[in-house]
Amino acid sequence: MVTAAQPFSADPADAVRVTRSPHTTRDRAVAAVRHLGPNWYASVMGTAIVATAGAGLPVQVPGLRTACAVVWALSLTMLVALLAARAVHWRHHPDQARAHLLDPATAPFYGCLAMALLAVGGGTLVVGADWIGTGAAVAVDTVLFTAGTALGLAAAVAVPYLMVVHHRIEPGQASPVWLLPLVAPMVSAALGPLLVPHLPAGQPRQTLLLGCVALFGLSLLAVLVMLPMVFARLVTSGPPPLALTPTLFLVLGPLGQSTTAVGKFADVAPGALSASYARGFAFFAVLYGVPVMGFALLWLTLAAALVVRARRRGMGFAMTWWAFTFPLGTCATGAESLARHTGLAAFDVLAVTLYALLVAAWSVAAVGTARGLISGRLLAAPR
Repeated sequence: MVTAAQPFSADPADAVRVTRSPHTTRDRAVAAVRHLGPNWYASVMGTAIVATAGAGLPVQVPGLRTACAVVWALSLTMLVALLAARAVHWRHHPDQARAHLLDPATAPFYGCLAMALLAVGGGTLVVGADWIGTGAAVAVDTVLFTAGTALGLAAAVAVPYLMVVHHRIEPGQASPVWLLPLVAPMVSAALGPLLVPHLPAGQPRQTLLLGCVALFGLSLLAVLVMLPMVFARLVTSGPPPLALTPTLFLVLGPLGQSTTAVGKFADVAPGALSASYARGFAFFAVLYGVPVMGFALLWLTLAAALVVRARRRGMGFAMTWWAFTFPLGTCATGAESLARHTGLAAFDVLAVTLYALLVAAWSVAAVGTARGLISGRLLAAPR
């Protein structure tokens, strides 16, 4: 970690006073966030999904909902702290911020900002309402959903534009990270229906629901364009570098989130659309969700095998380990949706299994991040 230089003093007491002076402390704080990139928002997303996925499990576990509310509060605290730190980053290190935008490996992570806002907003309405009340939860989610959707759409356009105009990318550099800005509108599509029942009946509900369907299509088609490049890179160039191997789990994000989205459409359609359209959404939730979940399980197995291989070859902890969390969480919520709409016990078991994997992954990533922050390694300049 970069620290401010200390002036020489022959008196140890003077040195202590200098070290503890507010000016020096402020300088150290400013220096500490110089290399704080947008990828840190993944930790907020990964924490928030633990709360929302846990609240939707098809089994009742004593104390689980309270635990989920605690995790949601933690994600909200992390979001506020990270927004403040990133504001300091942009204020005092604009050169580094611009370098992040022009770096093809870092720029896609700006989609994580939008998804962090959306994930915390959705968690506020799902479990945060238990603590702050429904009215306040709706207000908070409305603000975060609106901001997250706007930023997500901006990232979905701006990052590909930068890739085309400013970034110089070789065919062998294709990465699952490229999916991040394209998945952000899908997160809006999956979480927007939570607000539909709180709108007046008629045009307002229909507009929001069909707007979410449009976001679903926008994201899905964009992902279908990008995903073949990611798989072709694996086949033609081999596994990614060890530290980037966890990013293979990012492919699960659009799969699980789209399955969750179509299930949410079916949940709220009866109160927003005519009966014929509502039945159509109910059919679509199953006809789309089941095969996509099947492919998600295939990719999960492939990605897990490559992670085990990388671990055996010395893959250590990095912030990329947060890629294990949010994508797994979307698959868990997708399985929960299929359990509701099919009534099959197999999806109940799948949802519980995926959630258990999510909690394990989150625990490992959280502990590793805490250790890295305490040691200063995660905020140090990249080597």
